[in-house]
Amino acid sequence: QVQLVESGGGLVQAGGSLRLSCAASRRTFSPSTMGWFRQAPGKEREFVAQIIWSTGNTYYADSVKGRFTISRDNAKNTEYLQMNSLNPEDTAVYYCAARTPSATTWNYWGQGTQVTVSS
Repeated sequence: QVQLVESGGGLVQAGGSLRLSCAASRRTFSPSTMGWFRQAPGKEREFVAQIIWSTGNTYYADSVKGRFTISRDNAKNTEYLQMNSLNPEDTAVYYCAARTPSATTWNYWGQGTQVTVSS
């Protein structure tokens, strides 16, 4: 069983930056896609960004486009989310997710990491 382990969350002031990391526990893990979701208090989990593992093509939610950058290191089986120009509306628990080639939905999830942006 593969585990996705997130790190990098924390408290930052508005306008600041954070970088999240998500590492797969098994080196032979070969996702088709990895991504990030977030869930703010009282709200549903929402899509943030995703990256196609083989090509590096990326997709973003409109709310983070131009501020967040998703990337991956295939050799380390790790994805990253660089978050710049953070604002209080970005406060949420951020979840790493992965989808394997045969899956029709996101079938692996991390435990979540808290990001808090103070005004």
